[in-house]
Amino acid sequence: MMIYKEILGDDFNKLHPKLQERYSITMDRPFHGNGIMLHISNGKRWLKPFLKLAVRWKFLFPEEGSNIPFTIRNTSKQFANGDQEIYWERSFHFQHVTRHFNAFMTIDSERRIVKDYLGEPNLFYSDLTFLVASNGELHIQSGAQRILLGKWEVPIPRLLEGKVMVKEGYDDVNGLYTIHVDIRNPMLGRLMAYDGRFKQEDR
Repeated sequence: MMIYKEILGDDFNKLHPKLQERYSITMDRPFHGNGIMLHISNGKRWLKPFLKLAVRWKFLFPEEGSNIPFTIRNTSKQFANGDQEIYWERSFHFQHVTRHFNAFMTIDSERRIVKDYLGEPNLFYSDLTFLVASNGELHIQSGAQRILLGKWEVPIPRLLEGKVMVKEGYDDVNGLYTIHVDIRNPMLGRLMAYDGRFKQEDR
């Protein structure tokens, strides 16, 4: 079964039909999209060194801007035990450099959460809760987080976590997917936010 359909259960059918298509990802049915990030913004200036360091893990990045070309790739693979993993490749094409925000997602069926391994190689781990809004949007919220140090997973104190809120929808008028991401820290405020529109590539 597709992991997002499994985690949402009957609520999957309450998603906008185009979001149901978008999240029906299998090995034979990847998703490729391209569009524009209307706005990309980061936090306080003194966070820039951390954001520059995160670039090497294809995680966060220090660049900001408006109307930035954007591509997204979701592909799937299956492990020997039958578990499915979704690979997220998000690329932001600034004028002089391309930045990435990559992740690997699996599910924990018992806890009813998606396990999100951020960065490449994995740098952070976060629990994700998936919810369907009354208007058919998909809302994603982060939970407990850990930093990955080789085989060790070290819990991150709540005051140091980067809380994530994602809203993904579909604009029927323009025929585009919509995405809004906001990453904040309880003490530092915004770490990164972006708001964009994209369409599925014909393949």
